[in-house]
Amino acid sequence: MSGQPATVGFVGLGNMGSLLALNLVRAGFEVVAYDALGPARTPLGARWAPGPADVAREAATVVLSLPDGAVCHEVVRDLQGARDRRVTHVVDTSTVGVAAARALCSMGLAYVDAPVSGGVAGARQRTLMVMYAGSDEDCARVEPVLAGLSDRRRRVGDLPGQAQALKLANNFLSATALAATSEAVTFGRAAGLDPAVMLEVLNSSSGRSGASTDKFPSEVLTGRYAAGFSNTLMAKDVRLYLDEVRRLGGTQALGAVTGSVWEAFSEAEPGADFTRIYPFVAGD
Repeated sequence: MSGQPATVGFVGLGNMGSLLALNLVRAGFEVVAYDALGPARTPLGARWAPGPADVAREAATVVLSLPDGAVCHEVVRDLQGARDRRVTHVVDTSTVGVAAARALCSMGLAYVDAPVSGGVAGARQRTLMVMYAGSDEDCARVEPVLAGLSDRRRRVGDLPGQAQALKLANNFLSATALAATSEAVTFGRAAGLDPAVMLEVLNSSSGRSGASTDKFPSEVLTGRYAAGFSNTLMAKDVRLYLDEVRRLGGTQALGAVTGSVWEAFSEAEPGADFTRIYPFVAGD
């Protein structure tokens, strides 16, 4: 970027949001940020703002990274209602569901639906996939901000809510694969197999998935269980997926099973890293 750095607002500095805000700083933006828990996670190089309305007065585009649609609604309401606001566009990286995205789109600010996938490691390495949907004009306006978030991004539609649908499908597949791999490895252990050997063979065979190539080697076999995404959020995402499937009249035979596993896990160990589903399934 040349000349005076553009100012971008950021609301929500959790595990993912703090890294995305840092990516924007490193991309050359002046970042003004707010989080309900206080300034402690404000990235180096960003400026803290006392509230969403203060962010709205400083930045034309504001990025959200928030836990659910209800919180996003509150924040967008505060942004839209701020006196002397500069903000005109919202880029929402949160996973809120299709209905919430469509509602947020009607609140008076231009809204680009832009959920992300790839975890905190992907955010650090700028390999996170940003899937986004919005009008031609709105997407073009926020493209420099999207490019600041990650090196991987794909426009998937022209209506807010379409990127949410794809993100929910993605997280359903991720949740199913991780639960299924946990059951398969538990079975192999009971048969006397070494989990590391199992994964080596599975990853050269048709049972390969993101769970077997990434989550198990980096988090489960090492005992780290620190992927940076909670079981509570995964259960919420699967719940949103099932809600949308029911609304559209689709099939959910497998979805219902996956959902029940994640609900049970999140109730038993609320807030645990989602990779700890393996010891939950294994009974360890």
